[in-house]
Amino acid sequence: MRATFSIIDKIFYVILAITAVPVNLVAIVILSQRKCGLSTCITRYLLVMAATDLLVVITEPILYQINSYFFPICFLDITTVCKVMAILRRTSIDCSVWLTVILSFDRYVAICCQKLKAKYCTKETATLVSATTCILLCLKNIPWYFTYEPGKEIDNVPFFCSTKTSYFTEPGWVGFDWFDTVLTPLLPFAFILLLNALTIRHILVASRVRKRLRGQCKGENRSDPEMESRRKSVILLFTISGSFILLWLGYVIEFFYYSITKTNNYDHNDSLYIFEQVGYMLQNLNCCTNTFVYVVTQAKFREQFKNVVKYPITLIVQLIKQ
Repeated sequence: MRATFSIIDKIFYVILAITAVPVNLVAIVILSQRKCGLSTCITRYLLVMAATDLLVVITEPILYQINSYFFPICFLDITTVCKVMAILRRTSIDCSVWLTVILSFDRYVAICCQKLKAKYCTKETATLVSATTCILLCLKNIPWYFTYEPGKEIDNVPFFCSTKTSYFTEPGWVGFDWFDTVLTPLLPFAFILLLNALTIRHILVASRVRKRLRGQCKGENRSDPEMESRRKSVILLFTISGSFILLWLGYVIEFFYYSITKTNNYDHNDSLYIFEQVGYMLQNLNCCTNTFVYVVTQAKFREQFKNVVKYPITLIVQLIKQ
């Protein structure tokens, strides 16, 4: 069973890499043009999220998973390089997750905190918050460099990264492992659910008040530009955060299972192994879903996406005619 699933695993990561790289590049190009009808603040967050998702694709599926499948020993497997790549992988994943939280908080402020909105929901704030978050998460992941030791030596050169046994026994490293898991993704799960719940509550209350003020409580049907704008913003937010929660849910369930049962995740049966691997696959799938979310929920982004896809075809046709 494991052998069969290993083949599926390889095919999945190859398809993910082939799909996610161009998809995120297209998203970066479209968002950079600022023609999607979104505010500069949201656009900046989505642009940074697309960039971090692209980094996730490069460091995790391509340089880690696919490299280990098709290139068992290469430059990336030298211990020092392997350690640096481990930091980059974890940092890119952390940034991708926490930028989703930051986007949720930004939309919460924009919808529920009108006094703070003018100061917080700006392009400058989005840049500062995104940069600060990524720098702090990078610093948080530096200790991972010291958790690995060489797996073996080839021609006196240390290769591969094996986790030190002290990582599983020393209180400091055990505490760091818990801190890392709580920080990503348990805390983001809690924040996103809380912020979305508060946002929904505020929208429902505000909607009832606006209907009364606009005379809709008696059955009149008038368009409300403000509520329509909020509706589009909330659909985008909830779709992004909802897909994140669904795709990371397997990883969270696995963490709680091993924490409660106190079992060793290296000594599990085929069913648990497959569940764990599927959880990792879905977690990595999160790096390419946001662009599809934009296509589905944003009409102007969808239009720009079609133009970008059609452009190479049109260019080829013109060259052939010439």
